Amino acid sequence: MDRRSFIRSGLVGGAAGIIAPEIVLASAIESKMAGGVYYTKDSPGRWSKKVGGHLPVLDKKKGADGKLELMVTTKHEMKGYEHYIIKHVLLDRNFGFIEEHMFDPTRDKAPVSTFNIDNCKGMIHVLSVCNKHDTWMNTITI
Repeated sequence: MDRRSFIRSGLVGGAAGIIAPEIVLASAIESKMAGGVYYTKDSPGRWSKKVGGHLPVLDKKKGADGKLELMVTTKHEMKGYEHYIIKHVLLDRNFGFIEEHMFDPTRDKAPVSTFNIDNCKGMIHVLSVCNKHDTWMNTITI
């Protein structure tokens, strides 16, 4: 490579880093974690063997009062503070906060929560947060 080609490629690379750092960084993060913040069934990153015990399982149904409910279950053990699911979080289609349920590993035998979603429409994102294996997301359309 001659000197001019070397300088030109350096300038092009530097300009790309200045003009589009978000695109460059987002593509690097996206390959490891979906959205850079959470893992999914299709993008489990370094925890590919942990999907079954960390991905929230979603079941919508009518409650006893006739209102629509979402039951969230994470098939994960609760080993005291050593290893447990910290909480379930519901987010709207724009990732706005709806509600959360915190778990106490000394009292809760299983990470199961029920949310009233009677007033929700469209896609809901559900997060399950593990103290050792990060945050996992599943979605459901209401």
